[in-house]
Amino acid sequence: MRIVVDVTPLTLPRTGIGNYILGMLRGLAEAGPEHEIVAFSAVAPPGKRRIDAALDGISVDRRLVVVPPKSHWWRTGWSRLGKGRVEWLAGRLEVFHFSDWMYPPQREGVRATTIHDLFPLRFPDWVHPQTYRMHSRKYEHAAQTCDVIVVNSEFTAGEVVDLLGVPRDRITVAYPGISPSLGPAGPKHDLGAPYVLTVATLDRRKNLETLLDAMPLVRHAHRDLLLAVAGAPGWQGPSLNRDGVVGLGYVDDEDLAALYRGAEAFVYPSRFEGFGMPIVEAMACGTPAVASSHASLDEASGDAAVRADPDSPEAIADAVEEALSKRDELTGRGLEHAARFTPHAQGEAVLRAYTAAKGSR
Repeated sequence: MRIVVDVTPLTLPRTGIGNYILGMLRGLAEAGPEHEIVAFSAVAPPGKRRIDAALDGISVDRRLVVVPPKSHWWRTGWSRLGKGRVEWLAGRLEVFHFSDWMYPPQREGVRATTIHDLFPLRFPDWVHPQTYRMHSRKYEHAAQTCDVIVVNSEFTAGEVVDLLGVPRDRITVAYPGISPSLGPAGPKHDLGAPYVLTVATLDRRKNLETLLDAMPLVRHAHRDLLLAVAGAPGWQGPSLNRDGVVGLGYVDDEDLAALYRGAEAFVYPSRFEGFGMPIVEAMACGTPAVASSHASLDEASGDAAVRADPDSPEAIADAVEEALSKRDELTGRGLEHAARFTPHAQGEAVLRAYTAAKGSR
């Protein structure tokens, strides 16, 4: 099969969605070497350079078409007007897997997309209005047109059934594959004092306010312990201007791995996720993890994370204390759990879905 995957989100600094796309491409290339995997986008020149850099070392073909400046407007118009088949730029295909950023029509073949979460529909007041408009249009379009909807967890599969009315047999769970750069061996960051780490865009749903309130309780027994916050600014995010808090901003993959390894524990208090990749990333680096008890994080956590009520600073503080005291035990369980989440397994799941959909057309 010639499988064309829209990689436009790789024009931005990578977070969960970009890393999911890279894991899927790696996995498709590993699990299906007999297929032609094409990374496709229609972008301005700066975006093309960023995509090329992100794809370095991944064995896929590239069809990165340069369009005029304001490429977002160009892609939006292409999607909404529904004129001009994607084959016009991408060439012939048996599968087209589109992203959140555009959904042009196609002449033939399997039509697929990924839904990472339905947070904008569950909590529209917690996202920027533009984000709500963009994603809600994509969700509606995907429900109406896609042969295959790939999701990152059984939790998100249930959301797609409940909120979009998509039959379960059109949905495929492909758990995210962890980057090869994330593992227990390698350099560790030194912030000058021991630290617990959280990794999240600084927006409301990540619930960093409750973690910030929990840290003074933790520091009663661990006075030198810092909270390191890695993540870019987001929508309605908190101020990090508190004692013992180190804001690191956006951190690239290489530095992020060293931050995970150097942390005494990792904390992820999010109120809602599609999966919760940072939990597994921390475990893969040998760091004990504390995770919100919300059901959306169950699959990422397995039985290897300490869980805590995301609304309670006291519960989060107690969970951090447990993670610190059981570090060796949790590290072993976490490494075993994280080993399940490979790009190869992710690619295999997606390929099975493509093949089944092609056979039923």
